[in-house]
Amino acid sequence: MYRLLILFFCFIVFTGSAQVNDWSTYYERSGKKETPRYKETMDYCRMLEKNSNQVHLVSFGKSSKGRDLPLLIVDREGKSDPASIHASGKLILLIQACIHPGECEGKDAGLMFIRDLVILNKYPGLLDHVSILFIPIFNVDGHERFAPNNRINQNGPDETGWRTTALNLNLNRDYLKADAPEMKAWLKMFSTWLPDFFIDTHTTDGADYQYVLTYHMEVYGNMDPGLTGWIRDPFLKTWSGKMENEGFHVFPYVEFRNWHDPQSGLETGASPPMLSQGYTSLRNRPGLLIETHMLKPYDQRVSSTYEALKSALEILSEEAGNLKNLEQKADAYVSSAGFRKQWFPLRFETTNDSTTVQFLGIQYHKVKSTVTGDDFYRFGKAKTTFNIPFFNKTRVVDSARLPEAYIIPAEWQNVISRIELHGIRITRLKQDTNLMVTGWKLSNPRWQTNPYEGRHPLTAFDPSGINVLRTFPAGSAIIDMAQPEARIIAQMLEPRGNGSLIYWGFFDAIFEQKEYAENYVMEPLAAKMLAEDPALKAEFEKKKATDTAFAKNSDAILNWFYNKSQYGDPFRELYPIGRLYDRKAVDGLVKMSDN
Repeated sequence: MYRLLILFFCFIVFTGSAQVNDWSTYYERSGKKETPRYKETMDYCRMLEKNSNQVHLVSFGKSSKGRDLPLLIVDREGKSDPASIHASGKLILLIQACIHPGECEGKDAGLMFIRDLVILNKYPGLLDHVSILFIPIFNVDGHERFAPNNRINQNGPDETGWRTTALNLNLNRDYLKADAPEMKAWLKMFSTWLPDFFIDTHTTDGADYQYVLTYHMEVYGNMDPGLTGWIRDPFLKTWSGKMENEGFHVFPYVEFRNWHDPQSGLETGASPPMLSQGYTSLRNRPGLLIETHMLKPYDQRVSSTYEALKSALEILSEEAGNLKNLEQKADAYVSSAGFRKQWFPLRFETTNDSTTVQFLGIQYHKVKSTVTGDDFYRFGKAKTTFNIPFFNKTRVVDSARLPEAYIIPAEWQNVISRIELHGIRITRLKQDTNLMVTGWKLSNPRWQTNPYEGRHPLTAFDPSGINVLRTFPAGSAIIDMAQPEARIIAQMLEPRGNGSLIYWGFFDAIFEQKEYAENYVMEPLAAKMLAEDPALKAEFEKKKATDTAFAKNSDAILNWFYNKSQYGDPFRELYPIGRLYDRKAVDGLVKMSDN
Protein backbone atom coordinates (compact mmCIF):
# COMPACT_ATOMS: atom_id res chain seq x y z
CA MET A 1 0.00 0.00 0.00
CA TYR A 2 2.80 2.37 0.95
CA ARG A 3 4.57 1.59 -2.34
CA LEU A 4 1.35 2.31 -4.26
CA LEU A 5 1.00 5.68 -2.53
CA ILE A 6 4.58 6.57 -3.41
CA LEU A 7 4.03 5.60 -7.04
CA PHE A 8 0.78 7.58 -7.16
CA PHE A 9 2.49 10.64 -5.65
CA CYS A 10 5.34 10.37 -8.15
CA PHE A 11 2.83 10.10 -10.97
CA ILE A 12 1.06 13.27 -9.85
CA VAL A 13 4.35 15.17 -9.49
CA PHE A 14 5.62 13.92 -12.83
CA THR A 15 2.40 14.75 -14.61
CA GLY A 16 2.23 18.22 -13.04
CA SER A 17 5.84 19.05 -13.88
CA ALA A 18 5.32 17.92 -17.47
CA GLN A 19 2.45 20.36 -17.76
CA VAL A 20 4.42 23.18 -16.17
CA ASN A 21 7.41 22.50 -18.38
CA ASP A 22 5.37 22.51 -21.57
CA TRP A 23 5.85 26.11 -22.61
CA SER A 24 4.62 25.63 -26.18
CA THR A 25 2.30 28.40 -27.24
CA TYR A 26 -1.12 27.77 -28.77
CA TYR A 27 0.38 28.70 -32.15
CA GLU A 28 3.19 26.14 -31.81
CA ARG A 29 0.88 23.37 -30.60
CA SER A 30 -1.37 23.91 -33.64
CA GLY A 31 1.50 23.11 -35.98
CA LYS A 32 1.99 26.85 -36.56
CA LYS A 33 -1.34 27.13 -38.37
CA GLU A 34 -3.58 28.77 -35.76
CA THR A 35 -3.53 31.80 -33.49
CA PRO A 36 -5.15 31.84 -30.04
CA ARG A 37 -8.35 33.60 -29.07
CA TYR A 38 -8.44 36.23 -26.32
CA LYS A 39 -8.96 33.70 -23.50
CA GLU A 40 -6.09 31.43 -24.54
CA THR A 41 -3.84 34.47 -24.98
CA MET A 42 -4.68 35.78 -21.52
CA ASP A 43 -4.19 32.31 -20.01
CA TYR A 44 -0.68 32.12 -21.45
CA CYS A 45 0.11 35.62 -20.20
CA ARG A 46 -1.05 34.64 -16.70
CA MET A 47 1.11 31.52 -16.87
CA LEU A 48 4.14 33.67 -17.72
CA GLU A 49 3.37 35.94 -14.79
CA LYS A 50 2.84 33.04 -12.39
CA ASN A 51 6.13 31.36 -13.29
CA SER A 52 8.45 34.38 -13.56
CA ASN A 53 8.97 37.21 -11.12
CA GLN A 54 10.19 39.25 -14.09
CA VAL A 55 6.69 39.42 -15.60
CA HIS A 56 3.61 41.35 -14.48
CA LEU A 57 0.27 41.31 -16.28
CA VAL A 58 -1.93 44.40 -15.93
CA SER A 59 -4.88 45.94 -17.70
CA PHE A 60 -4.34 49.45 -19.07
CA GLY A 61 -8.01 50.03 -19.86
CA LYS A 62 -11.29 48.62 -21.08
CA SER A 63 -12.69 48.09 -24.57
CA SER A 64 -16.14 49.19 -25.74
CA LYS A 65 -17.45 45.78 -24.72
CA GLY A 66 -15.72 45.85 -21.35
CA ARG A 67 -12.78 43.56 -22.06
CA ASP A 68 -9.48 44.25 -20.34
CA LEU A 69 -6.68 45.65 -22.51
CA PRO A 70 -3.68 43.49 -21.55
CA LEU A 71 -0.17 44.79 -20.92
CA LEU A 72 2.75 42.54 -20.01
CA ILE A 73 5.53 44.32 -18.11
CA VAL A 74 8.85 42.52 -18.39
CA ASP A 75 11.72 43.72 -16.20
CA ARG A 76 14.79 41.80 -15.04
CA GLU A 77 14.42 42.98 -11.43
CA GLY A 78 10.66 42.53 -11.43
CA LYS A 79 9.85 46.24 -11.36
CA SER A 80 6.36 46.99 -12.58
CA ASP A 81 5.82 50.74 -12.37
CA PRO A 82 7.13 53.38 -14.78
CA ALA A 83 8.75 55.57 -12.14
CA SER A 84 11.00 52.84 -10.75
CA ILE A 85 11.97 51.52 -14.19
CA HIS A 86 12.80 55.01 -15.45
CA ALA A 87 14.75 55.65 -12.25
CA SER A 88 16.81 52.52 -12.90
CA GLY A 89 18.06 54.11 -16.12
CA LYS A 90 16.70 51.34 -18.31
CA LEU A 91 15.32 51.97 -21.74
CA ILE A 92 11.65 51.01 -22.19
CA LEU A 93 10.59 49.15 -25.33
CA LEU A 94 6.86 49.00 -26.18
CA ILE A 95 5.83 46.17 -28.52
CA GLN A 96 2.27 46.23 -29.84
CA ALA A 97 0.32 43.49 -31.60
CA CYS A 98 -3.16 43.06 -33.02
CA ILE A 99 -4.13 46.69 -33.47
CA HIS A 100 -5.54 45.01 -36.59
CA PRO A 101 -6.43 41.54 -35.23
CA GLY A 102 -6.36 39.87 -38.63
CA GLU A 103 -2.66 40.73 -38.63
CA CYS A 104 -1.71 38.63 -35.65
CA GLU A 105 1.95 37.64 -36.17
CA GLY A 106 3.12 40.03 -33.46
CA LYS A 107 0.98 38.31 -30.83
CA ASP A 108 2.35 34.83 -31.55
CA ALA A 109 5.93 36.01 -32.06
CA GLY A 110 5.82 38.21 -28.96
CA LEU A 111 4.55 35.48 -26.65
CA MET A 112 7.30 33.12 -27.82
CA PHE A 113 9.94 35.81 -27.52
CA ILE A 114 9.02 36.78 -23.96
CA ARG A 115 8.89 33.10 -23.00
CA ASP A 116 12.36 32.60 -24.45
CA LEU A 117 13.63 35.64 -22.54
CA VAL A 118 12.24 34.98 -19.07
CA ILE A 119 11.42 31.27 -18.89
CA LEU A 120 13.91 29.51 -21.17
CA ASN A 121 16.63 32.17 -20.70
CA LYS A 122 17.75 31.87 -24.32
CA TYR A 123 19.15 35.39 -24.49
CA PRO A 124 20.93 36.20 -21.23
CA GLY A 125 21.77 39.85 -20.81
CA LEU A 126 19.19 41.28 -23.20
CA LEU A 127 17.09 42.60 -20.31
CA ASP A 128 20.06 44.16 -18.50
CA HIS A 129 19.46 47.61 -20.01
CA VAL A 130 15.96 47.33 -21.49
CA SER A 131 12.52 46.65 -20.01
CA ILE A 132 9.67 45.53 -22.23
CA LEU A 133 6.00 46.46 -22.39
CA PHE A 134 4.05 44.03 -24.57
CA ILE A 135 0.46 44.48 -25.74
CA PRO A 136 -0.46 41.05 -27.17
CA ILE A 137 -3.89 42.25 -28.30
CA PHE A 138 -4.75 45.95 -28.60
CA ASN A 139 -8.07 45.70 -30.45
CA VAL A 140 -9.56 43.06 -28.15
CA ASP A 141 -13.16 43.33 -29.38
CA GLY A 142 -12.21 43.10 -33.05
CA HIS A 143 -9.95 40.19 -32.12
CA GLU A 144 -12.95 38.18 -30.91
CA ARG A 145 -14.83 38.62 -34.18
CA PHE A 146 -13.06 35.40 -35.14
CA ALA A 147 -13.68 33.84 -38.57
CA PRO A 148 -11.81 32.07 -41.40
CA ASN A 149 -12.76 34.69 -44.01
CA ASN A 150 -11.71 37.97 -42.40
CA ARG A 151 -8.65 38.50 -44.64
CA ILE A 152 -9.40 37.59 -48.27
CA ASN A 153 -5.83 37.87 -49.55
CA GLN A 154 -3.92 36.42 -46.59
CA ASN A 155 -2.19 33.05 -46.33
CA GLY A 156 -3.09 31.88 -42.80
CA PRO A 157 -3.66 31.49 -39.95
CA ASP A 158 -6.81 29.36 -40.20
CA GLU A 159 -8.95 31.96 -38.41
CA THR A 160 -8.34 35.55 -37.33
CA GLY A 161 -10.10 38.51 -35.81
CA TRP A 162 -11.53 41.57 -37.57
CA ARG A 163 -9.75 44.79 -38.53
CA THR A 164 -11.83 47.31 -36.60
CA THR A 165 -13.21 47.71 -33.09
CA ALA A 166 -16.74 46.91 -31.95
CA LEU A 167 -17.59 50.51 -32.93
CA ASN A 168 -16.15 49.88 -36.42
CA LEU A 169 -13.23 52.24 -35.81
CA ASN A 170 -9.74 51.60 -37.14
CA LEU A 171 -7.43 52.20 -34.17
CA ASN A 172 -4.53 52.94 -36.50
CA ARG A 173 -6.31 56.07 -37.68
CA ASP A 174 -7.19 57.24 -34.18
CA TYR A 175 -3.95 58.28 -32.49
CA LEU A 176 -4.57 62.02 -32.73
CA LYS A 177 -8.36 62.32 -32.40
CA ALA A 178 -8.79 59.42 -29.90
CA ASP A 179 -12.47 58.59 -30.47
CA ALA A 180 -12.17 54.94 -29.40
CA PRO A 181 -12.10 54.08 -25.68
CA GLU A 182 -9.20 51.73 -26.45
CA MET A 183 -7.17 54.63 -27.86
CA LYS A 184 -8.01 56.90 -24.95
CA ALA A 185 -6.59 54.20 -22.66
CA TRP A 186 -3.53 53.71 -24.88
CA LEU A 187 -2.67 57.40 -24.87
CA LYS A 188 -2.86 57.56 -21.08
CA MET A 189 -0.67 54.45 -20.86
CA PHE A 190 1.85 55.82 -23.35
CA SER A 191 2.12 59.18 -21.59
CA THR A 192 2.49 57.48 -18.21
CA TRP A 193 5.23 55.12 -19.36
CA LEU A 194 6.69 57.26 -22.19
CA PRO A 195 8.53 54.35 -23.84
CA ASP A 196 11.85 55.04 -25.55
CA PHE A 197 11.20 52.81 -28.56
CA PHE A 198 8.01 51.48 -30.14
CA ILE A 199 7.35 48.49 -32.42
CA ASP A 200 3.97 48.05 -34.11
CA THR A 201 3.38 44.71 -35.86
CA HIS A 202 1.22 44.43 -38.99
CA THR A 203 0.60 42.43 -42.17
CA THR A 204 0.51 44.25 -45.47
CA ASP A 205 -1.87 44.02 -48.40
CA GLY A 206 -0.76 44.84 -51.92
CA ALA A 207 1.31 43.36 -54.71
CA ASP A 208 3.39 40.19 -54.54
CA TYR A 209 7.16 40.27 -53.98
CA GLN A 210 9.87 38.19 -52.37
CA TYR A 211 10.24 39.98 -49.04
CA VAL A 212 8.60 38.25 -46.07
CA LEU A 213 8.91 41.48 -44.07
CA THR A 214 9.05 45.17 -44.92
CA TYR A 215 9.36 48.04 -42.47
CA HIS A 216 8.86 51.76 -42.04
CA MET A 217 10.53 54.31 -39.79
CA GLU A 218 10.22 58.09 -39.79
CA VAL A 219 13.31 59.38 -41.57
CA TYR A 220 11.54 61.74 -43.98
CA GLY A 221 11.54 65.02 -42.10
CA ASN A 222 8.89 64.74 -39.40
CA MET A 223 11.21 63.78 -36.54
CA ASP A 224 14.02 65.38 -34.57
CA PRO A 225 17.21 65.42 -36.74
CA GLY A 226 19.35 63.77 -34.07
CA LEU A 227 16.93 60.89 -33.66
CA THR A 228 16.50 60.63 -37.42
CA GLY A 229 20.24 60.20 -37.80
CA TRP A 230 20.28 57.52 -35.10
CA ILE A 231 17.47 55.62 -36.86
CA ARG A 232 19.44 55.57 -40.12
CA ASP A 233 22.69 54.57 -38.44
CA PRO A 234 23.18 52.65 -36.24
CA PHE A 235 19.65 51.28 -35.90
CA LEU A 236 18.42 50.49 -39.42
CA LYS A 237 21.86 49.74 -40.77
CA THR A 238 22.52 47.20 -38.00
CA TRP A 239 18.96 45.86 -37.82
CA SER A 240 18.67 45.15 -41.55
CA GLY A 241 22.05 43.39 -41.43
CA LYS A 242 20.92 41.20 -38.54
CA MET A 243 17.70 40.34 -40.36
CA GLU A 244 19.62 39.35 -43.47
CA ASN A 245 21.92 37.15 -41.39
CA GLU A 246 18.81 35.35 -40.13
CA GLY A 247 17.67 34.72 -43.69
CA PHE A 248 15.21 37.60 -44.07
CA HIS A 249 15.97 40.23 -46.68
CA VAL A 250 14.07 43.38 -45.71
CA PHE A 251 13.02 46.48 -47.64
CA PRO A 252 11.23 49.72 -46.73
CA TYR A 253 7.46 49.50 -46.71
CA VAL A 254 6.37 51.04 -50.00
CA GLU A 255 3.45 51.70 -52.24
CA PHE A 256 3.61 51.52 -56.02
CA ARG A 257 3.01 54.67 -58.01
CA ASN A 258 0.53 52.72 -60.11
CA TRP A 259 -1.30 50.35 -57.79
CA HIS A 260 0.02 46.74 -58.00
CA ASP A 261 2.53 47.61 -60.75
CA PRO A 262 6.04 47.41 -59.22
CA GLN A 263 7.85 48.78 -62.26
CA SER A 264 5.83 51.99 -62.11
CA GLY A 265 8.10 52.93 -59.22
CA LEU A 266 8.19 52.57 -55.45
CA GLU A 267 7.05 55.39 -53.18
CA THR A 268 7.34 56.15 -49.48
CA GLY A 269 7.35 59.21 -47.26
CA ALA A 270 6.45 60.79 -43.94
CA SER A 271 3.53 59.25 -42.04
CA PRO A 272 0.68 61.36 -40.62
CA PRO A 273 0.26 61.42 -36.82
CA MET A 274 -3.00 59.49 -36.97
CA LEU A 275 -0.80 56.41 -37.61
CA SER A 276 1.18 54.72 -34.83
CA GLN A 277 4.79 55.38 -35.80
CA GLY A 278 3.86 58.80 -37.20
CA TYR A 279 2.44 59.67 -33.79
CA THR A 280 5.37 58.38 -31.70
CA SER A 281 7.86 60.23 -33.92
CA LEU A 282 6.19 63.50 -32.95
CA ARG A 283 6.63 62.48 -29.31
CA ASN A 284 10.40 62.19 -29.97
CA ARG A 285 10.26 58.41 -29.67
CA PRO A 286 11.33 56.23 -32.64
CA GLY A 287 8.76 53.77 -33.92
CA LEU A 288 9.40 50.69 -36.06
CA LEU A 289 6.45 49.59 -38.20
CA ILE A 290 6.67 45.92 -39.21
CA GLU A 291 4.67 44.76 -42.23
CA THR A 292 4.90 41.05 -43.01
CA HIS A 293 3.74 39.93 -46.45
CA MET A 294 0.22 38.49 -46.46
CA LEU A 295 0.91 35.89 -49.20
CA LYS A 296 3.83 34.28 -47.38
CA PRO A 297 3.06 31.25 -45.14
CA TYR A 298 2.02 32.22 -41.64
CA ASP A 299 4.94 30.47 -39.95
CA GLN A 300 7.41 32.49 -42.05
CA ARG A 301 5.63 35.69 -41.11
CA VAL A 302 5.74 34.83 -37.42
CA SER A 303 9.41 33.81 -37.63
CA SER A 304 10.39 37.04 -39.38
CA THR A 305 8.53 39.08 -36.75
CA TYR A 306 10.26 37.14 -33.98
CA GLU A 307 13.67 37.88 -35.52
CA ALA A 308 12.72 41.52 -35.99
CA LEU A 309 11.88 41.82 -32.28
CA LYS A 310 15.04 40.00 -31.18
CA SER A 311 17.30 42.03 -33.49
CA ALA A 312 15.76 45.29 -32.31
CA LEU A 313 16.22 44.35 -28.65
CA GLU A 314 19.85 43.42 -29.27
CA ILE A 315 20.53 46.86 -30.75
CA LEU A 316 18.56 48.70 -28.08
CA SER A 317 20.45 46.83 -25.37
CA GLU A 318 23.72 48.18 -26.77
CA GLU A 319 22.35 51.63 -27.64
CA ALA A 320 20.22 52.26 -24.53
CA GLY A 321 22.36 55.08 -23.14
CA ASN A 322 22.90 56.74 -26.51
CA LEU A 323 19.20 56.65 -27.44
CA LYS A 324 18.11 58.02 -24.06
CA ASN A 325 20.60 60.88 -24.41
CA LEU A 326 19.30 61.74 -27.89
CA GLU A 327 15.70 61.69 -26.67
CA GLN A 328 16.52 63.99 -23.77
CA LYS A 329 18.17 66.42 -26.19
CA ALA A 330 15.15 66.23 -28.53
CA ASP A 331 12.73 66.87 -25.66
CA ALA A 332 14.80 69.83 -24.49
CA TYR A 333 15.02 71.34 -27.97
CA VAL A 334 11.29 70.96 -28.70
CA SER A 335 10.62 72.71 -25.37
CA SER A 336 12.96 75.59 -26.21
CA ALA A 337 12.39 79.00 -27.72
CA GLY A 338 14.71 78.04 -30.58
CA PHE A 339 12.25 75.40 -31.75
CA ARG A 340 9.39 77.89 -31.84
CA LYS A 341 11.45 80.35 -33.88
CA GLN A 342 11.59 77.86 -36.76
CA TRP A 343 8.77 77.23 -39.18
CA PHE A 344 7.18 73.94 -38.16
CA PRO A 345 6.36 71.50 -41.02
CA LEU A 346 2.74 70.39 -40.87
CA ARG A 347 2.56 68.36 -44.07
CA PHE A 348 4.95 66.66 -46.44
CA GLU A 349 4.66 65.17 -49.89
CA THR A 350 6.90 62.79 -51.79
CA THR A 351 8.70 64.54 -54.64
CA ASN A 352 9.30 63.32 -58.19
CA ASP A 353 13.01 62.85 -57.48
CA SER A 354 14.05 59.21 -57.42
CA THR A 355 16.99 56.85 -57.27
CA THR A 356 17.22 53.43 -58.91
CA VAL A 357 17.12 50.45 -56.57
CA GLN A 358 17.07 46.69 -56.84
CA PHE A 359 13.74 45.25 -55.73
CA LEU A 360 13.24 41.52 -55.16
CA GLY A 361 9.99 40.98 -56.98
CA ILE A 362 7.84 38.30 -58.58
CA GLN A 363 7.27 38.09 -62.33
CA TYR A 364 3.87 39.37 -63.41
CA HIS A 365 1.96 40.28 -66.52
CA LYS A 366 -0.89 42.58 -67.45
CA VAL A 367 -4.28 41.01 -68.08
CA LYS A 368 -7.52 42.47 -69.45
CA SER A 369 -10.38 41.91 -67.03
CA THR A 370 -13.45 40.13 -68.39
CA VAL A 371 -15.46 41.67 -65.55
CA THR A 372 -14.53 45.35 -65.57
CA GLY A 373 -12.76 45.70 -68.90
CA ASP A 374 -9.79 47.33 -67.16
CA ASP A 375 -6.24 46.04 -66.92
CA PHE A 376 -5.07 44.23 -63.82
CA TYR A 377 -1.83 42.50 -62.84
CA ARG A 378 -1.47 38.76 -62.39
CA PHE A 379 1.56 37.50 -60.47
CA GLY A 380 3.30 34.22 -61.24
CA LYS A 381 5.74 32.19 -59.16
CA ALA A 382 9.12 33.00 -60.70
CA LYS A 383 11.37 35.29 -58.69
CA THR A 384 13.04 38.22 -60.39
CA THR A 385 14.97 41.36 -59.50
CA PHE A 386 13.65 44.66 -60.79
CA ASN A 387 15.79 47.79 -61.22
CA ILE A 388 13.16 50.43 -60.62
CA PRO A 389 12.88 54.04 -59.44
CA PHE A 390 12.45 54.62 -55.71
CA PHE A 391 10.72 57.88 -54.78
CA ASN A 392 11.75 58.49 -51.15
CA LYS A 393 12.49 62.22 -50.99
CA THR A 394 10.00 64.58 -49.38
CA ARG A 395 9.33 68.28 -49.28
CA VAL A 396 7.29 70.43 -46.92
CA VAL A 397 4.00 71.58 -48.43
CA ASP A 398 2.52 73.32 -45.39
CA SER A 399 4.08 74.83 -42.28
CA ALA A 400 3.27 77.14 -39.39
CA ARG A 401 4.99 79.78 -37.28
CA LEU A 402 4.26 78.36 -33.86
CA PRO A 403 3.08 80.56 -30.99
CA GLU A 404 4.34 80.59 -27.43
CA ALA A 405 0.98 79.21 -26.36
CA TYR A 406 -2.50 78.34 -27.56
CA ILE A 407 -5.56 79.22 -25.53
CA ILE A 408 -8.77 77.20 -25.74
CA PRO A 409 -12.00 78.77 -24.43
CA ALA A 410 -13.48 76.94 -21.44
CA GLU A 411 -16.65 75.98 -23.31
CA TRP A 412 -14.67 73.67 -25.63
CA GLN A 413 -14.25 71.00 -22.96
CA ASN A 414 -14.39 68.16 -25.47
CA VAL A 415 -11.28 69.55 -27.14
CA ILE A 416 -9.50 70.25 -23.85
CA SER A 417 -10.13 66.69 -22.66
CA ARG A 418 -8.64 65.28 -25.89
CA ILE A 419 -5.56 67.42 -25.35
CA GLU A 420 -5.18 66.08 -21.82
CA LEU A 421 -5.27 62.47 -23.06
CA HIS A 422 -1.90 63.03 -24.73
CA GLY A 423 -0.17 63.89 -21.47
CA ILE A 424 0.03 67.54 -22.48
CA ARG A 425 0.48 70.04 -19.67
CA ILE A 426 -2.22 72.68 -19.44
CA THR A 427 -3.08 75.46 -17.02
CA ARG A 428 -6.49 77.08 -16.64
CA LEU A 429 -7.43 80.71 -16.25
CA LYS A 430 -8.84 81.43 -12.81
CA GLN A 431 -10.82 84.46 -13.93
CA ASP A 432 -12.28 85.96 -17.09
CA THR A 433 -9.46 87.56 -19.05
CA ASN A 434 -9.36 89.86 -22.08
CA LEU A 435 -6.59 88.90 -24.47
CA MET A 436 -5.46 90.09 -27.88
CA VAL A 437 -4.82 86.87 -29.80
CA THR A 438 -3.86 85.88 -33.31
CA GLY A 439 -6.49 83.68 -34.86
CA TRP A 440 -8.13 82.49 -38.03
CA LYS A 441 -11.28 83.16 -40.00
CA LEU A 442 -12.09 80.02 -41.97
CA SER A 443 -14.49 80.59 -44.83
CA ASN A 444 -15.89 78.41 -47.61
CA PRO A 445 -15.60 75.09 -45.74
CA ARG A 446 -15.80 71.82 -47.71
CA TRP A 447 -16.42 68.42 -46.14
CA GLN A 448 -15.79 64.92 -47.36
CA THR A 449 -19.02 63.39 -48.63
CA ASN A 450 -18.59 59.85 -47.31
CA PRO A 451 -17.91 59.10 -43.64
CA TYR A 452 -14.36 58.26 -42.63
CA GLU A 453 -13.68 56.71 -39.24
CA GLY A 454 -17.13 57.74 -38.03
CA ARG A 455 -16.72 61.37 -39.09
CA HIS A 456 -17.03 63.61 -42.14
CA PRO A 457 -13.60 65.29 -42.33
CA LEU A 458 -13.29 68.96 -43.18
CA THR A 459 -11.09 68.66 -46.23
CA ALA A 460 -10.69 72.30 -47.27
CA PHE A 461 -11.35 75.89 -46.21
CA ASP A 462 -10.08 79.36 -47.03
CA PRO A 463 -8.09 80.72 -44.07
CA SER A 464 -7.37 84.35 -43.27
CA GLY A 465 -5.32 85.38 -40.27
CA ILE A 466 -6.74 87.98 -37.89
CA ASN A 467 -5.85 89.71 -34.63
CA VAL A 468 -8.80 89.94 -32.29
CA LEU A 469 -9.48 91.05 -28.73
CA ARG A 470 -11.44 88.30 -27.01
CA THR A 471 -12.71 87.54 -23.54
CA PHE A 472 -11.61 84.10 -22.39
CA PRO A 473 -13.67 82.86 -19.46
CA ALA A 474 -12.32 81.30 -16.28
CA GLY A 475 -11.41 77.68 -16.94
CA SER A 476 -10.00 78.38 -20.40
CA ALA A 477 -6.97 76.19 -21.10
CA ILE A 478 -3.53 77.65 -21.74
CA ILE A 479 -1.39 75.22 -23.72
CA ASP A 480 2.19 76.38 -23.21
CA MET A 481 4.36 75.26 -26.13
CA ALA A 482 7.45 75.08 -23.90
CA GLN A 483 7.02 71.33 -23.42
CA PRO A 484 8.23 68.18 -25.23
CA GLU A 485 4.77 67.52 -26.68
CA ALA A 486 4.84 70.73 -28.77
CA ARG A 487 4.88 68.84 -32.09
CA ILE A 488 1.70 66.97 -31.22
CA ILE A 489 0.04 70.14 -29.93
CA ALA A 490 0.74 71.93 -33.21
CA GLN A 491 -0.63 69.12 -35.36
CA MET A 492 -3.82 69.00 -33.29
CA LEU A 493 -4.51 72.74 -33.00
CA GLU A 494 -3.12 74.32 -36.15
CA PRO A 495 -6.10 74.31 -38.56
CA ARG A 496 -3.91 73.01 -41.41
CA GLY A 497 -2.30 70.36 -39.21
CA ASN A 498 -2.09 66.86 -40.64
CA GLY A 499 -5.19 65.31 -39.09
CA SER A 500 -5.94 68.33 -36.91
CA LEU A 501 -8.97 68.39 -34.65
CA ILE A 502 -10.77 70.77 -36.99
CA TYR A 503 -10.18 68.27 -39.83
CA TRP A 504 -11.91 65.60 -37.75
CA GLY A 505 -14.96 67.78 -37.15
CA PHE A 506 -14.46 68.91 -33.56
CA PHE A 507 -15.29 72.50 -34.56
CA ASP A 508 -17.99 71.98 -37.19
CA ALA A 509 -20.47 74.05 -35.18
CA ILE A 510 -18.55 77.29 -35.88
CA PHE A 511 -19.57 77.09 -39.54
CA GLU A 512 -23.30 77.01 -38.83
CA GLN A 513 -25.37 80.15 -39.30
CA LYS A 514 -27.91 80.49 -36.49
CA GLU A 515 -29.61 83.86 -37.22
CA TYR A 516 -31.15 84.97 -40.51
CA ALA A 517 -32.96 87.96 -42.01
CA GLU A 518 -36.18 88.09 -44.02
CA ASN A 519 -35.67 89.09 -47.64
CA TYR A 520 -38.00 92.07 -47.38
CA VAL A 521 -35.70 93.47 -44.67
CA MET A 522 -32.46 92.66 -46.49
CA GLU A 523 -33.46 93.96 -49.92
CA PRO A 524 -33.34 97.69 -49.01
CA LEU A 525 -30.40 97.17 -46.66
CA ALA A 526 -28.37 95.44 -49.41
CA ALA A 527 -29.09 98.27 -51.85
CA LYS A 528 -27.99 100.82 -49.22
CA MET A 529 -24.77 98.87 -48.54
CA LEU A 530 -23.92 98.76 -52.24
CA ALA A 531 -24.51 102.48 -52.66
CA GLU A 532 -22.34 103.41 -49.66
CA ASP A 533 -19.44 100.97 -50.03
CA PRO A 534 -17.62 100.79 -53.41
CA ALA A 535 -15.24 98.08 -52.13
CA LEU A 536 -18.17 95.91 -51.12
CA LYS A 537 -19.78 96.48 -54.52
CA ALA A 538 -16.59 95.36 -56.26
CA GLU A 539 -16.42 92.25 -54.05
CA PHE A 540 -20.06 91.48 -54.85
CA GLU A 541 -19.55 91.79 -58.60
CA LYS A 542 -16.52 89.52 -58.41
CA LYS A 543 -18.47 86.97 -56.40
CA LYS A 544 -21.25 86.90 -59.00
CA ALA A 545 -18.78 86.59 -61.85
CA THR A 546 -16.91 83.65 -60.33
CA ASP A 547 -19.85 81.79 -58.74
CA THR A 548 -22.67 81.30 -61.25
CA ALA A 549 -24.81 79.31 -58.81
CA PHE A 550 -24.60 82.19 -56.34
CA ALA A 551 -25.45 84.74 -59.01
CA LYS A 552 -28.69 82.88 -59.80
CA ASN A 553 -29.79 82.43 -56.16
CA SER A 554 -31.52 85.49 -54.73
CA ASP A 555 -31.74 84.00 -51.23
CA ALA A 556 -28.01 83.30 -51.22
CA ILE A 557 -27.27 86.83 -52.45
CA LEU A 558 -29.30 88.52 -49.73
CA ASN A 559 -27.88 86.18 -47.08
CA TRP A 560 -24.40 87.15 -48.26
CA PHE A 561 -25.23 90.79 -47.58
CA TYR A 562 -26.72 89.86 -44.19
CA ASN A 563 -23.43 88.25 -43.13
CA LYS A 564 -21.55 91.34 -44.34
CA SER A 565 -23.78 93.68 -42.36
CA GLN A 566 -23.52 94.74 -38.72
CA TYR A 567 -26.22 92.18 -37.94
CA GLY A 568 -24.14 89.20 -39.00
CA ASP A 569 -22.57 86.87 -36.42
CA PRO A 570 -18.96 88.01 -35.80
CA PHE A 571 -18.10 84.59 -34.29
CA ARG A 572 -19.28 82.54 -37.25
CA GLU A 573 -16.32 80.89 -39.01
CA LEU A 574 -14.01 82.20 -36.27
CA TYR A 575 -11.66 79.46 -35.15
CA PRO A 576 -12.11 79.58 -31.38
CA ILE A 577 -8.52 78.77 -30.43
CA GLY A 578 -6.26 81.77 -30.00
CA ARG A 579 -2.49 81.97 -30.44
CA LEU A 580 -0.22 84.00 -28.14
CA TYR A 581 3.22 85.05 -29.37
CA ASP A 582 4.35 87.15 -26.39
CA ARG A 583 6.49 84.98 -24.08
CA LYS A 584 6.25 87.34 -21.12
CA ALA A 585 2.48 87.47 -21.43
CA VAL A 586 2.29 83.67 -21.53
CA ASP A 587 4.56 83.33 -18.49
CA GLY A 588 2.39 85.82 -16.63
CA LEU A 589 -0.82 83.96 -17.49
CA VAL A 590 0.67 80.59 -16.49
CA LYS A 591 2.01 81.97 -13.22
CA MET A 592 -1.31 83.62 -12.42
CA SER A 593 -3.19 80.41 -13.26
CA ASP A 594 -0.89 78.23 -11.14
CA ASN A 595 -1.20 80.39 -8.03
